[in-house]
Amino acid sequence: MKTRGILLLILFCMTAVGLRAETVLVKGGVAQSRIVMSQSTAIDSTAAHLLQLFVERISGAKLPVIVTNKLKKGDIVLGESDKAAGEDGFTIASQGDRLHILTGGGKGTAYGVVTLLEQYLGVNYYSKDFYSCPKKKDIVLPAIQRTETPAFRFRQTQCYATEDPIYKLWYRLEEPREIFASNMWVHTFNRILPADIYGKEHPEYYSFINGERRPGTHSQWCLSNPEVFELAAHQIDSIFKANPGMNMISVSQNDGSDTYCHCDKCLAIDEEEGAHSGSLIRFVNKLAERFPDKQFSTLAYLYSMKPPKLVKPLKNVNIMLCDIDCKREVPLTDNASGREFVKALEGWAAISNNIFVWDYGINFDNVVAPFPNFHVLQSNIQLFHKNHVQMHFSQIGGSRGTDYAELRAFMVSKLMWNPYQNADSLMHVFLNGYYGAAAPFLYQYQKIMLGALLSSGQPLWIYDSPVSHKHGMLNPQLLKVYDSLYDEAERAVKDDSVYLDHVRLSRLSLDYAELEIARTEPGHDPAEVRAKLNLFKERTAYFGVPSLNERNNKPADYCELYEKRFLPRTEVNKARGAKVEWILPPAEKYKALGDSALTDDLYGGTTFVESWVGWEGKDGAFVLDLGSEKSFSSVSTDFLHQLGSWVLLPKGVTYSVSSDGKNYIPFGRYEIPEDRSNEVKFVAATVTSPSPVTARYIKVEIQSTKICPPWHYGVGYPAWCFTDEVMVR
Repeated sequence: MKTRGILLLILFCMTAVGLRAETVLVKGGVAQSRIVMSQSTAIDSTAAHLLQLFVERISGAKLPVIVTNKLKKGDIVLGESDKAAGEDGFTIASQGDRLHILTGGGKGTAYGVVTLLEQYLGVNYYSKDFYSCPKKKDIVLPAIQRTETPAFRFRQTQCYATEDPIYKLWYRLEEPREIFASNMWVHTFNRILPADIYGKEHPEYYSFINGERRPGTHSQWCLSNPEVFELAAHQIDSIFKANPGMNMISVSQNDGSDTYCHCDKCLAIDEEEGAHSGSLIRFVNKLAERFPDKQFSTLAYLYSMKPPKLVKPLKNVNIMLCDIDCKREVPLTDNASGREFVKALEGWAAISNNIFVWDYGINFDNVVAPFPNFHVLQSNIQLFHKNHVQMHFSQIGGSRGTDYAELRAFMVSKLMWNPYQNADSLMHVFLNGYYGAAAPFLYQYQKIMLGALLSSGQPLWIYDSPVSHKHGMLNPQLLKVYDSLYDEAERAVKDDSVYLDHVRLSRLSLDYAELEIARTEPGHDPAEVRAKLNLFKERTAYFGVPSLNERNNKPADYCELYEKRFLPRTEVNKARGAKVEWILPPAEKYKALGDSALTDDLYGGTTFVESWVGWEGKDGAFVLDLGSEKSFSSVSTDFLHQLGSWVLLPKGVTYSVSSDGKNYIPFGRYEIPEDRSNEVKFVAATVTSPSPVTARYIKVEIQSTKICPPWHYGVGYPAWCFTDEVMVR
């Protein structure tokens, strides 16, 4: 602090007497300066070569990079210390005709170089391998005095563009593997004490749920069991010893809701603490006491989101607080789900200054779908900063093709560094740089869609479907407006293949929304829908879009399935319009829909917002009345497989038929094997008779899985079973 004060005092005095001069880097295309490192650290070397690279791209001159303590006129000096700038912070300061980039620690030197390039040399980096920089033979820097400290000491977006190392530096982003030992950063219980190793002999180590111990990959620990603590401590000690130099680890619950231990001892602790986080924080505090030189991160997620009343996290306990259940159409302060999270955030902030917020800004079920949440980004990030959050993961776009992934990552990264910039100006900067002359039309597109979302009253959430918005922000009139804006955007950049590609990549979200809505409504021109489908298939392949959702469903598979499943079929469904009589009815909220959805000839999609009829933890059974006797040889019932939403395939389906509705004879049974794959699937339980039968009534009896198995997120809790259509042919 004293050294920095002296340095700044000298610089101030030099300014006052007019001694501070410009720094000439290049003149007439010839290098006039050197990039000097006082010591050759990895980050200083990276910063030096980044500066060298872009100076050469601008001017053609290559500045030499050297390690020395002997400075010359015009040098750019990297790596001196300015601890007051904070971790990853920096100071850029002119001293005479030299320029110094000082670091507050971490990657401060590199981030100072990025700021120099962006703010003073006119370089802009927009996405993976896409940047702009001026071309000129003279580079002269004005006198500079600038200090920046990031709002959060850890910043992450998970955007695919971080594959480009320059992009990652430019946006000042980090990855968990850089700070968490053995990349142990979330949902680590089963990695530390694998259930397939300890569960069979020691079921008492795992959650007591619904009357029994349930060891499994997604079960939690019995945190009141002292043997669990000692074994976990031993494993954690081994992990740290195997990863020298790493001092942080996550000891956190497996993914899943309400799978905490319900044994008497664990519940007594949680009851005393007024929250299920109570037993967790007491457990992690004990680890923090045993390893006082280490940092322990743990989740405040789903059942553990609320803070405890009595115990306080120790200083070396990091709280990773997640807002997964919150709706996204307005800031977190402005709807009921968000306010519940805000209350939890404020509660944690009152007892801890070591908070890591995991915020969600992506539609996991349909990543390639419109998700207009730009208006909430800044206010939410400011909320986190005001509540002393130190680390921030904004999960806003993992893969190429995610709705406006590049723009969202740009804005979030900028705001995580400084939440108090003008967010609308940031949007304009990116749109103009990334889309060129198409920018005004895409800005209009975003603003019209935002207005439509807010006026519709329809929530926006992270397991959303375009179909949910077909009467709101994606109604037919608005879809025409959006298409018109995109047509104008494409015409504006038709002579620039790079900008045109950027526009068409972003248009995929609208193309996908139109396909999803079309499959739910009769009356669309099949030729027009098929043309849209073929274009979507062609462009997702061209752009290398890897997946349509977090379950890794590929665009090519979607297009093939769409052709078979949703486009008009030649076969006639003899059950179309049949009356449904319930024997074992579905969940109440699906019963009314089920009266028509099972026989309307419309198949459901990957989310269950339309067409699907569901049973929770129960078998299902119903009778179809075809209205008259009909001859058929095949009966098929369609089921949804979506593990992430606790939707599991049934074990089997039994069909029987009758002419009078009283006396039934067997038609056949279809067995369905257990499926642990993460992909969303549609499975048809089809039984075919060797010769046609004649009947009026068909009884369908579904043997559900009922309880989520040990390998599933919802271990011990009721599983859902969804069907959308019965086909009789």
